[in-house]
Amino acid sequence: MDELAIIGVGMHPWGKWGRNFVEYGTVAAQKALDEARVDWNDVGYISGAITVRNGYPGYVAGATFARALGFNGAQVASSYAACASGVTALQVARGQILSGATDVALIIGADTTPKGFLKPNEGDRPDDTDWLRFKLVGATNPVYFGLNARRRMDLFGATQEDFARVKVKNSRHAVHNELARFTKEYDIEDVMNSPVVSDPLRLLDICATSDGGAALVVCSMEYAKAHGHAAPVRIAGLSTVTPVYPDTVIDLPYMATDSAGATPEPLRGFKQSIGDKVYEESGLGPDDVDVAEVYDLSSSLELDWYEQLGFCAEGEAEKLLRDGVTEIGGRLPVNPSGGLGAFGEAVPAQAIAQVCELTWQLRGEAGKRQVEGARVGISANQGLFGHGSSVLVRR
Repeated sequence: MDELAIIGVGMHPWGKWGRNFVEYGTVAAQKALDEARVDWNDVGYISGAITVRNGYPGYVAGATFARALGFNGAQVASSYAACASGVTALQVARGQILSGATDVALIIGADTTPKGFLKPNEGDRPDDTDWLRFKLVGATNPVYFGLNARRRMDLFGATQEDFARVKVKNSRHAVHNELARFTKEYDIEDVMNSPVVSDPLRLLDICATSDGGAALVVCSMEYAKAHGHAAPVRIAGLSTVTPVYPDTVIDLPYMATDSAGATPEPLRGFKQSIGDKVYEESGLGPDDVDVAEVYDLSSSLELDWYEQLGFCAEGEAEKLLRDGVTEIGGRLPVNPSGGLGAFGEAVPAQAIAQVCELTWQLRGEAGKRQVEGARVGISANQGLFGHGSSVLVRR
């Protein structure tokens, strides 16, 4: 697969600003365009990641952002894949560039979130599995996070202190990130003394909901070279895979697994397959990765990704963490940005924000949170309803 160049990245700071999501997206987009030295009128494609909480402007995010920037006749698309929406929007833009339909594209995601945890929109939808898991089971997102953490404890001997260590590590990274919402450094006692939200997870183990925006300007390698970007960070692989039947590990919003009684389980589970695809496409593997940004909706989920991305064998994530491998200064830093625990969820923006952070890391522009010598980075994310999300970038 041909590579794409990332020639511009931009983010609006995360927080609870209470303003229109379009503002966050256009701020991020203008930063990315300025960095890329690309005039808005030269952009041939705009790919928006959808937010479903903001009515029709969010449902048609690509056109919404195009209008905010000033309609210029560019082709447009809007993509919804829950938390994987940003990479889905990037995948759409990549297809346009590789097909020759355009040379340069702008990808934007932004969100304004309600107070409290995310939940389905109002109305009765008994054929909607996401609505059902809230109404029938009361399984909010923190309930799922807690069940997943308990599973890790039962299978691999993880402890509440291990989960706290993830938060402590990421908070040390976030101190140096002016774009993050939460930049306080915590210790294990702070985490362990915070209120229980969904046993065994406490308040500081679980990410908040946030407002924020992120954007990328991507182009063909030929366009990058012709416009003065001699050695850009490159997108070497993208993954937006779905599970393979039978999917035998429960994953909300589904309330039951597929039966393996008649059909053998696949050799690799859904989350492992997300990384498998991006490694296959890039021709690289876990041993080549220098830095990772992973989906830490809860601290326990970060530990799962260590194994699912092949950084260690199953059941060994806690050792990696305890040995300092995944902190800045370790062999393979994970979430040097501070992760979602520091940013919170701004759903359409977060997968794009991960690529922004990896780009800064590979350029050597991450300041005090810089991973020394980073040449290959990987992101991991997951959207409801079987949306995988991973991007592998390299210098």
